[in-house]
Amino acid sequence: MLISVALGQVLSLLICGIGLTSKYLSEDFHANTPVFQSFLNYILLFLVYTTTLAVRQGEENLLAILRRRWWKYMILGLIDLEANYLVVKAYQYTTLTSIQLLDCFVIPVVIFLSWFFLLIRYKAVHFIGIVVCILGMGCMAGADVLVGRHQGAGENKLVGDLLVLGGATLYGISNVWEEYIIRTLSRVEFLGMIGLFGAFFSGIQLAIMEHKELLKVPWDWQIGLLYVGFSACMFGLYSFMPVVIKKTSATSVNLSLLTADLYSLFCGLFLFHYKFSGLYLLSFFTILIGLVLYSSTSTYIAQDPRVYKQFRNPSGPVVDLPTTAQVEPAVTYTSLGQETEEEPHVRVA
Repeated sequence: MLISVALGQVLSLLICGIGLTSKYLSEDFHANTPVFQSFLNYILLFLVYTTTLAVRQGEENLLAILRRRWWKYMILGLIDLEANYLVVKAYQYTTLTSIQLLDCFVIPVVIFLSWFFLLIRYKAVHFIGIVVCILGMGCMAGADVLVGRHQGAGENKLVGDLLVLGGATLYGISNVWEEYIIRTLSRVEFLGMIGLFGAFFSGIQLAIMEHKELLKVPWDWQIGLLYVGFSACMFGLYSFMPVVIKKTSATSVNLSLLTADLYSLFCGLFLFHYKFSGLYLLSFFTILIGLVLYSSTSTYIAQDPRVYKQFRNPSGPVVDLPTTAQVEPAVTYTSLGQETEEEPHVRVA
């Protein structure tokens, strides 16, 4: 349980690094280049993971993967890119508090998709933990208002709020799809294909929408160092998140990421001279208590082993397993540690 919580906090610290470098780039150097920053991350994923797939042999080779399921990864790459873009864009229209609260919408999206598509079943303690985490997030947003923390322009809140909800929905879809792929296929395949299609789509979007902003950037060694720091944190987040999701779940990871804003705020107390409130500490420990409650017991998956690998074998029928009796749905516990049993191999004609 403690390992699960600790792994999630590592991801939160990486997001804190991403937020700090982005803040310096946009406010101190007026470099508003969210698509270019995503493009750098996708290029790193491409160089490390896509090239790894390219040199593999057999069914795990890049060309073999593209032949079987290229269009699925193309959609996933576009979803991942636009999720990042919509949330960053929302800062121009709505307030910080609105973004913090509405970004929590990713949690019910992940729960809904996990329930219906991954067949994950939750217990009462999981929902209690989720509610406690969201209460902690609300406490943090309230503290921001009380201490008068800068809220942003908020010139068109409706547009900004809709952008946040759209980004949160796409994040939820991406996270659940990621969990499905790394459980049925591999982490390297997921990251390699995200790097390939993410770099392709972000390159097109960069050329169309952001090339003028990129030309305005006052390049020097400080800006270069900030871009390097951002890319390193983003690459670490993408590389490490599948490991944490496989050990826990997409829902657990998104609950853990609620503390990222608090880490950024604690750093801001020293770097940007933010005002402190005891409610921030209350919020932090409330979220941690919710995480402990959620991680204290396992979720489980009720599944029919004959139909769970459709992503792996999109073409061809699924052959019934030889059995003398009716096949009962398998129940596999997943949240804490390794699965208790291996999933039966399914051969396809």
